[in-house]
Amino acid sequence: MKKFLTGALLCSSALMFAQDYWMQRDSVKGPGKSVASAFVANGHGYIVAGLTSNGFVRSMYTYEVVQDDWDDTTSIGGLNGGGLSRGSACSFSIGNKGYICLGQGDNTNYLNDVWEYDPVLDVWSQKANYAGSARRGAVAFVINDLAYVGTGQDVTGLRKDFYRYDPATNIWGAIADFGGTARKYAVGFAMGNQGYVGTGNDGVMRNDFWQYQVFQNTWIQKANFPGTAREGATGWGSFPDGFIATGEDINNAYCNDVWQYNYFTNAWTQRTSLPASGRKHAVSFMIGQIAYLGTGYNGNLLDDFYAYDGITGTEQELSNSQTVHIFPNPCVKSFIIEGDHINAQSNVIVFDASGRDVTSAFHLERTTGKITVEVQSAVNGYYSVVVSDSEGLEHSSSLVMITAEK
Repeated sequence: MKKFLTGALLCSSALMFAQDYWMQRDSVKGPGKSVASAFVANGHGYIVAGLTSNGFVRSMYTYEVVQDDWDDTTSIGGLNGGGLSRGSACSFSIGNKGYICLGQGDNTNYLNDVWEYDPVLDVWSQKANYAGSARRGAVAFVINDLAYVGTGQDVTGLRKDFYRYDPATNIWGAIADFGGTARKYAVGFAMGNQGYVGTGNDGVMRNDFWQYQVFQNTWIQKANFPGTAREGATGWGSFPDGFIATGEDINNAYCNDVWQYNYFTNAWTQRTSLPASGRKHAVSFMIGQIAYLGTGYNGNLLDDFYAYDGITGTEQELSNSQTVHIFPNPCVKSFIIEGDHINAQSNVIVFDASGRDVTSAFHLERTTGKITVEVQSAVNGYYSVVVSDSEGLEHSSSLVMITAEK
């Protein structure tokens, strides 16, 4: 998703609206599969394990973007990885390495092992076991080089416990339980400094959506996912937007719809559907600002694969920006916020590209109709500027590019 524009097109009432689009890419190597896992390492995408027509596998394939091509690579555990085949596992990336954990193996046994893949050495290493019970259908996301893994189904039933993993110390620790009901096959992703979990199956299909706040160690319910309640969907995040796509819904229909959640507006917008048949248990990952989605099940085990390029902003964001103007943009030393609703009580919050509140790096001077924002210790880059009134009603969420001379 190309989230940032350049030059004077940034954050003004003249923001352009560009349609998102999908492009079919090279089919995933190997047989069609469902409940596989995926991660990104060293600039490449990896799809690992899953369920094929021959049962659970531990094989892994790597995707090279420029060549649009898949290659075989080392299966989980390497040459000595017998017994590590699985599906419904969790996967994530930290630094330049990929991880896979948990899942369901042959004979319905649940797993709690954790494996790290080094793409430079092409080597798998076993890490400390997951601190919770062995399980399948859990979710994972990464914030500040720490992995968060929870929910799912173990031998006793559905779970809502969550644990944090630090690869630097190879230690797991418990965090606050998920804020919603215990469930399996939900969607989890990170966006900025927050984690998000939604949808899934707690005995019935769900459409609730929750945000995990790291510093407070709390879960906050956000706007419900507006598509039909479902399980087995997939999702990804790129601040300030997150996406949920596909899945099997409450009507037992395989979905191909795509929905975008915006951090600032706490609202959802339907986007262009996957240009292929609906499915559940697909995988997705991001390389740069492009999302990739493929595999899954819809009565058939699938191997097709697609790239998704997002949009510059939602219609609601554009509507919110119509009464507020920010200039010059890009800026060097300062920029000005003007609008009919601007006064001495107006609130301004500035977020960096990772979603952190960095307002303290700026100096604000408020007058009626105008706020002057002086760049102080902020580094060059893109910033999201949120303007609201004293009651918290948002008037604008815009992007500013700073090119201060250092």
